[in-house]
Amino acid sequence: MTFEEFKGLTSKDIGDEAFNALLPKASAILDNITNHFYVHVDIEKDNKWRVNKFKDALVAQIEYFHVLGATSYEEINNSPQSFTAGRTSVTNPSRYSSTGQNETKPLAAEDVYIYLEGTGLLNRAVMVW
Repeated sequence: MTFEEFKGLTSKDIGDEAFNALLPKASAILDNITNHFYVHVDIEKDNKWRVNKFKDALVAQIEYFHVLGATSYEEINNSPQSFTAGRTSVTNPSRYSSTGQNETKPLAAEDVYIYLEGTGLLNRAVMVW
């Protein structure tokens, strides 16, 4: 995906430097989720509808990383549960629940699955190329 394609598919204001930094990891996430489908199939020759859904998912993953300001599971989930400064105390609700269990954010954006569902790219069967 080029930066120009990305800009045409997003409403977020992400610069080309951030895009270029986030693209490799976002691509790796999608390759993992899709069982490396486009490593074995030429994306230029594949069904345009499926290719467009894949690109939408890639945009969603880049936006997710950009919003979180992180690209690894550890970075995404390595925020303090709570901190206190003077008389002010702040608790991170995404890391704390009323049951006392930590909740973690996934590495892949949930929106990725919305775009990929029904494309056949989520098939986890072992393929023989």
